[in-house]
Amino acid sequence: MEVLLYTVLTLCVLGILAALILYFVAQKFKVEEDPRIDEVEKMLPGAGGAEVMKTVAAYLGKAAPEKEPQVATVRCGGSCEKRPRINAYDGVTSCAVAASLYGGETGCTYGCLGYGDCVTVCNFDAIAINPETRLPEVDFDKCTACGACVKACPKSIIELRKKWPKQRAVYVACVSKDKGAVVMKACKAGCIGCGKCEKVCPFGAITIQNNLAFIDSWKCKLCRKCVNECPTGAIRLVGMEPLPKEPKAAPASKQTSAAGEKPASEEKKTEKTES
Repeated sequence: MEVLLYTVLTLCVLGILAALILYFVAQKFKVEEDPRIDEVEKMLPGAGGAEVMKTVAAYLGKAAPEKEPQVATVRCGGSCEKRPRINAYDGVTSCAVAASLYGGETGCTYGCLGYGDCVTVCNFDAIAINPETRLPEVDFDKCTACGACVKACPKSIIELRKKWPKQRAVYVACVSKDKGAVVMKACKAGCIGCGKCEKVCPFGAITIQNNLAFIDSWKCKLCRKCVNECPTGAIRLVGMEPLPKEPKAAPASKQTSAAGEKPASEEKKTEKTES
């Protein structure tokens, strides 16, 4: 009986000592939780935005920097019609997996694979694959520019660009760095780096690098002059009508005849008939 009593008392003492040790350790490494965390979480509706950022910053006594609204933009115009398939992929329907194995089902190794990794990671249902073109399309109204789709794309064809009013946009829907002849063989809508768009841009918003044109959305004024100059239609115009094309100048021979002067060839003919 005494042995059992001593055993119980020993266990009780050990339990008390262990509890005291745990208490002091917990106090030593205690992390103070900011009471404002719960209040900030209540302000978050599940999606960010400029207004939410301003509200949280005001509560924390900070200044929220102003930032231009952005939207995810798919820089690939290689639809099924413009970029025909030359092989069939039979594997996991994942862009990341397919990109790690080979260049894709078309002759363009830079273009969209169309397996929808960007759709999977979007938490706002703002992007979907068009079944006809097999290209992702972004809903400007739903997109929050979170950047998840940008990170998910293994081909880096999705980027965050300036969000214009009324869902307007001008951008080069191509990321291929191949030379013009190679691009045209693989995709009829690709950029060939001809430089015509760069020459007509009055704002210096277009640059050519590595056989590829790029339009800086922060410099672009939506003048649309570059759209008509692009021979392949790689420059995509959204939410606006293109500028009317200027009529081509008439040949010099026709202009002189219209002014009442006969071309040299006609003068020779008249001289022969007179003789």
